[in-house]
Formats: sequence, structure tokens, C-alpha cells
Amino acid sequence: MVLKLYAAPASTASLRVALILHEKEVPFEFHPIYLRNKEQKSADFLEKNPFGQVPYVDDEGFGLYESRAIGRYIALKYAGQGTQGLIPPQSDVQATAIFERAASLEYAQFDAHASKIVYERVFHTAMGLPVDEEAVKYAIDQLSAKLDAYETILSKQAYLAGETVTLADLYHIPWGNLLSRAGEGASDLITSRPSVSRWFEALVVRPSWAAVHGGISSTN
Repeated sequence: MVLKLYAAPASTASLRVALILHEKEVPFEFHPIYLRNKEQKSADFLEKNPFGQVPYVDDEGFGLYESRAIGRYIALKYAGQGTQGLIPPQSDVQATAIFERAASLEYAQFDAHASKIVYERVFHTAMGLPVDEEAVKYAIDQLSAKLDAYETILSKQAYLAGETVTLADLYHIPWGNLLSRAGEGASDLITSRPSVSRWFEALVVRPSWAAVHGGISSTN
């Protein structure tokens, strides 16, 4: 059976999973869930994910939600194919600790601020909703400070967990890509820092991102 991906065509969490599937060369069937139609809140979908959120995968009867957990599952189950080293072997305690630290940076230091900026400046603007510029300024200031620390880390190594790409790096792509559309004070948060810019450019030119950033489609 082919893995089934239930996801919104352009949601950042959905794109996060789709690009990992491409990195690991895992064929999948794409089942679009249209958020504006509230399909993620349907009784059928709530049986898959009681939180009513995308994405969700069904891999030969094993169901899983939460994009970062799905990415780890894919990297572990399909470890022998596609890009190697996206998650270190659990037997290597130090490498695992460094990876977990990098993964924590994406979730705790980057995501909350980048997503707030994009929601306000990009999504709310597109929907004709008011933009909370005070909240945006706070998020920009916070993310700027975090990316200064990223600059220090990435001036000494290619990726957040060392010299090879991991899930922790790839998970930054969807929100990071949208920052370029977030206007004054936000669009250059990445490009204004040489090491951060070099790192992010190396991520967005990967074939996995090229395959999904315009929209997700089945690969089988």
C-alpha cells in the first residue's frame, strides 16, 4: 500500500511533511483537505485527528498527525532510502542530543515568531483582515535576536546540527520562505545575515522543496 497524505495544498505544516517525503523518496497519494471549506473539521477527518488540523498520514494502516512527528517517523522508517542522516542513529547519544537541540531551536526559537509575522502580514492581508502591526513589530524584534544567535552558530558550521542537513534544518523552510513576502523589517531577516542567508539558500534549492513549494501532488 502507498502512504496516504491528507493535507492542505499550501499549508506550512503540510509542506513540511511533503518535502520530507520527497527527501526520503517515499511515494505517496495526496488527499487534499480544503481548509476554507472546513473539511479538517468534518466528522470523518476528526476521526483521524481529533484536533481537526492537517496534515495526517496513513501508512499501511498506521495513522499519525503532527507534522514534526510525521517527519521523524518517515526519516526513521525509511532510513535506508533517499537523503541519509536526516535524523541520527539513536545509538549515538551525543549526535542525538545535538540534533534534539537543533530541533528545539526550530520549534521554540524560530517558529512562533516567524509564523506570527507571516500570519499577520501575509495571510491576514490576503484575506482582507486587519494587521496587528504592534504584534508584528514584537515578533520581528524577537526573531531578529534569535537569528543573531543562528548567525553565530552557522558561522561555524554548515547546518544547525553540524555539517550535514537534518530534519531540524528542513523544518524551517515553509515559514522561512514566506518571510520574504512579509514586508518591511521582515523580508530581510534571513538575507541580511551572511551565514543564515547561505544556510537558508542551500535549503530552498533542494529538489524536495522545488517539488512541493508550488503545491503538493501525488507521486505514485
